[in-house]
Amino acid sequence: MPERAGPKVYSIAAHRGFADALVAGLVPRYGQGELGLARLTLLLPSRRTVRTVTEAFVRHSGTGLLLPRMAVVGDLDLDETLGPLLDPLGAADIPPAADPTRRWLRLAHFLREVEGDAAGKGAALLRRAFEMGRTMDRLIAEDIAPIDLMSDRVIGIVGDLAGHWTDNTRTFLKVQQYWIAELATRGEVDAPERRNRLFDHAARRWREAPPAHAVVAAGVTGASPALARLLRVVSETERGSVILPDLDLSLSDEVWDELGTAGAPAEHDDPPFGRGDAVTHPQYHLKLLLNRMSVSRAEVLPWHRSGVAAAPPERSRALSSLFLPPGASAAWVDLPAERRRLAGVRLMETAHPGEEAQAIAVLIREALETSERRVALVTPDRGLAARVVAHLQRWGIEADDTAGRPLPQTAAGRLLLLLAEVVSEQAAPVPLIALLVHPLAGSGEGRARWLEQARRLDLALRGPRLGAGLAPLATRAAEVKLDRWWAEVEAVLAPLFTLGEAEPLDRLLGVMAQVAEALCGETLWGGADGRALSGFIEDLREAAAAAATLIEPRELHAVLRDAMDRVSVRPPWGGHPRVSIYGLLEARMSRADLVVCGGLVEGVWPASPAQDSLLPPAVLRALGVPGADFRIGLSAHDLASALGAPEVVLSWAQRDESGPVIPSRFVLRVSAMLGDQLHGHVEGECVRLARKLDDAAPVPPHPRPQPRPSPAQRRVDVSVTGLDRLRGDPYQFYASAVLGLRSIDALDAEPSAAWKGEVAHLIMERWHKAAEPKDRIQAIAGEVLDEKNAHPLMRVLWWPRLSAALQTFERRVLDAKAEGRQVLGIEAWGDMQYRGVRIHGRADRIDRKPDGGLVVVDYKTGQPPTGRRVQEGFALQLGLVGLIAQDGGFEGIAGTADAFEYWSMAKSKDGTLGYVFEPVREGKKKFGIPREAFLPETARFLDDALDRWILGDEAFTARLNPELGSYADYDQLMRLDEWITALGNRPEDAA
Repeated sequence: MPERAGPKVYSIAAHRGFADALVAGLVPRYGQGELGLARLTLLLPSRRTVRTVTEAFVRHSGTGLLLPRMAVVGDLDLDETLGPLLDPLGAADIPPAADPTRRWLRLAHFLREVEGDAAGKGAALLRRAFEMGRTMDRLIAEDIAPIDLMSDRVIGIVGDLAGHWTDNTRTFLKVQQYWIAELATRGEVDAPERRNRLFDHAARRWREAPPAHAVVAAGVTGASPALARLLRVVSETERGSVILPDLDLSLSDEVWDELGTAGAPAEHDDPPFGRGDAVTHPQYHLKLLLNRMSVSRAEVLPWHRSGVAAAPPERSRALSSLFLPPGASAAWVDLPAERRRLAGVRLMETAHPGEEAQAIAVLIREALETSERRVALVTPDRGLAARVVAHLQRWGIEADDTAGRPLPQTAAGRLLLLLAEVVSEQAAPVPLIALLVHPLAGSGEGRARWLEQARRLDLALRGPRLGAGLAPLATRAAEVKLDRWWAEVEAVLAPLFTLGEAEPLDRLLGVMAQVAEALCGETLWGGADGRALSGFIEDLREAAAAAATLIEPRELHAVLRDAMDRVSVRPPWGGHPRVSIYGLLEARMSRADLVVCGGLVEGVWPASPAQDSLLPPAVLRALGVPGADFRIGLSAHDLASALGAPEVVLSWAQRDESGPVIPSRFVLRVSAMLGDQLHGHVEGECVRLARKLDDAAPVPPHPRPQPRPSPAQRRVDVSVTGLDRLRGDPYQFYASAVLGLRSIDALDAEPSAAWKGEVAHLIMERWHKAAEPKDRIQAIAGEVLDEKNAHPLMRVLWWPRLSAALQTFERRVLDAKAEGRQVLGIEAWGDMQYRGVRIHGRADRIDRKPDGGLVVVDYKTGQPPTGRRVQEGFALQLGLVGLIAQDGGFEGIAGTADAFEYWSMAKSKDGTLGYVFEPVREGKKKFGIPREAFLPETARFLDDALDRWILGDEAFTARLNPELGSYADYDQLMRLDEWITALGNRPEDAA
């Protein structure tokens, strides 16, 4: 490659493959002698590209070689460290960089000082502080000094805007000044400011005394002014050069001009970024970089080498046409077919993200059948990437997502968040049990016993939540004989519950780390996620101590979640050598034989542009900061780079988890440009195979369950409530009484009807047994609700109804007592032998009337059974209790029942809460059982049930009477949906 005067800037076309083409050109130029390459310095944009270029050198050489010195000088997000190259250049006078975590916490402190309580607190305050820090970095990267924000032009713009923008700008300026003052006191500068100074220092030194050996900047597309000045100097050094990725040299001058001013205004007073700038074009940021380097596009030469995975040259020409700006896109109408041809590019549309991931996995699996073929999935959708990784495991392919996993999604990170959630929610059952059964909790030899005890506690905590804190848990653990194990757990967790209203964040983190280690042992810190968590905690603790940050413990979970989401954990080793899964940042400069671009929908690729929430767009535009749409152009450039691979598949799904989505604007452009060629570019075979993978052969409809147990198995006890279930839905009785299966409430469940009934029964029982029951029922109700730790919201919603109903019951009981009615039994248990079968149950209350007859009373929190249902034999509880009493089955109670009362806490017809109903047909009642026939009819229905199912051989048919309202506890066990659907989806067909 001949040397030339002036800046030496080159472009590697998209179809050539950047990393491999770069190495193919560097080796012959700088590889003379054994130390030739080792003397070369490569300036690269990120740590990931260092690995990519290293792999390209290995592929090119095939043998060992001394690599060039590679230094990271920054990337598009300015989130990589500078690298060791520039610090030794005598830059001791440049102040050190402030710790970014400490700055984040101090900005939150200044926000509180500026806005007071209006600034918010906890996680909300820290989110605002983080956004403020990002805006400050963005301004620093653009060489915008704080004084520029106070210029007359900016102040005039702010004055013309809405009030909230004025307030936000004023707050930003005040907080920024506080922070600048603190930096001056500490003798530090912000990290982007230090990097800018290092760039300028290096540029000045290299201009005055050029480096002894060649320096090449490759793949650097960050357009910050300081970096552009350094790249200009590098391009002018002897044997130095700047090599840009995918700069389109074939664009006409008219199209290039249509991209806009790109930081080079036509008039001195015009803003550097005009409203007409095509910032969403993939070439825009490269034009911005060239303008800031003071290099015209005519001075850029094409790179002279191609990579091993190069695509046909016409691919780059088609990409140039594909991404034409709006005005120039009109040329598509007359564009010849050869200029629209995208050979090797396929479009793949799937129904939903799950199917998309399955189809991509099939594509990758198929590609690996060809030896030495490399495959890459590029997607900003981390959920899609995780699904593809999981699908590939079915073929034993271990593929790593090189973008890493957010720390909260790892085992170690999740454990710390569960601890914080336990603190925030005061040991609520869901986070507590999740913590105790976490894979790292109780690890070691006693893990099996630990899990057994934790699961027993899980069962004990099912249902409505207990009270806050550890004390109610200790009581419940003692009830289920877990007190010794729980004492160990409580000793570990106790430090979390001794915290005050507001604690120093560093102390909170220290306590959390101690508790986490006591719970898990040192295995917590052993893996890659544990090391990342350890580094995160130590970094945050140190910064929090320096910033004197206070946090309320209940805010800790949200604070940690936000902070940990910004930490990625990458595996220490790779996966399959020919499969790569990249995010957009990681994919830059990478190349494979087949590239699958997944998740190409609006809002994902490209991501939705987010306006700066602190400074008005007009102010940023006036200061020379690219708008929010600038990121869309970067996403377009990422796609253009990926489209340079030999084979490319553009994939998207028609909908996501929330509903239909719009395909990416890039996909729509490809479809529009292909026009009548589109049909030949559609990938359908992998979608078909993906559907077939999970498309099992149809199975015959599940038969309606009709179990027929043996006579010995049928001979079970029947409860007074079980008879109703036996007659209404025999299968449910079978599952409950014969199989012994019970439904389990959810953790932290809403108060169920059964729970409310239990509370109501307990209140009435204690009131009747009280020494002085008069006027005590309300107080007893309060005591019971306190014992049951009734949730405050439940109290607010249920207590008015319960209170009114209890008052009604109280008056009725006292009035009946005055008339001579006597309470004989409360919550009395009884049984009898009937034809050799034990009939048993509990009577809510049994009274004796003045005439000697017994009254059977049953409390209902809702509506009682109707007279029709009792008449048909499907609500016989009162009659069975009467038969047991008649048989002498209740201790101390003798006589015959002739009154059967439901005491309901629901609203009566006249609007009163609490009423009494007898399912007895008399007077004007049309349904029910006559009073004198109530017990004989109950015995008749009981005989019928015993003859058919308990003593007979009739099948326990599922939903024998589907028109009856029934519990759904066993619907899944009986596979109701399958056979009901097979019967025409009509419950009456099942009869």
